[in-house]
Amino acid sequence: MKMNGLLPEANYAKCANGHTIHYIDEGQGDVVVFLHGSGPGASGHSNFKGNYPFLVEAGYRCIVPDHIGYGFSDKPDDVDHPLSFFVECIKQTLDVAGVDRCTLVGNSLGGAVAFGLALEHPELVERLILMAPGGLNDLPEYQAMPGMQQVFKAFGSGEPVTPATMKTLFATGLMYNGDLATDELVAERMQIMQIMNGHVMATMQIPNLVDRLADITVPCLAFWGMDEKMMPESGLHKMVKGIPHLRTILVNECGHWVMVEHEGMFNRACLDFLQYG
Repeated sequence: MKMNGLLPEANYAKCANGHTIHYIDEGQGDVVVFLHGSGPGASGHSNFKGNYPFLVEAGYRCIVPDHIGYGFSDKPDDVDHPLSFFVECIKQTLDVAGVDRCTLVGNSLGGAVAFGLALEHPELVERLILMAPGGLNDLPEYQAMPGMQQVFKAFGSGEPVTPATMKTLFATGLMYNGDLATDELVAERMQIMQIMNGHVMATMQIPNLVDRLADITVPCLAFWGMDEKMMPESGLHKMVKGIPHLRTILVNECGHWVMVEHEGMFNRACLDFLQYG
């Protein structure tokens, strides 16, 4: 693994669909796959750099892909990006990496992709760890959320994205504790912004999966920040009532990124779930 600017550059999977997906692959043992969320400048390492090294040290093989359209993965501008496309790219990446059984850790868009993988490839998924996952509401409900409105205002205006704009979004739209919107985080995201084409966010299509949640029968652990501004709280109730084998941790003084704002607690809870279920 080498550094490309501020971010590590590791492995590339040439998927059966012709696209190339970048992924970090560290450690040995049972496999844990980290699926990052959407948004400007998103990448796997930037979302989970405080988490996957902890599980590597605990004896797990951690795979951290960049979704199609994000990070160092391909950024096609001639195809739409429905959930099925994200799921297909991750499944084919795991095929290249030789993974046939794993735990999925998914935040936001990554949570919706985790749902999709569990529903379409149940033989692959051993457990799910979810943080404010997508796929639990209809689009108008998401558009009404104050954090989402900030995203649309800041990145749909056609104006150049600045570090100050990015920092304000993270500090006030995605986090409870704005001090964690560090200059390092902003710089990582700005690096990827320079190579993003915007098409992925413009054509993303995530269906409402609530009616299919009962089909997810693996053990699940979910986290939800009680100061969430991106995902409607009704999604929390739908998830809790819909997934049969689910343990849920509600976190006060926490926004959309529990793995960042409460890193230590999140890491310990994930390890406990992996070890003891």
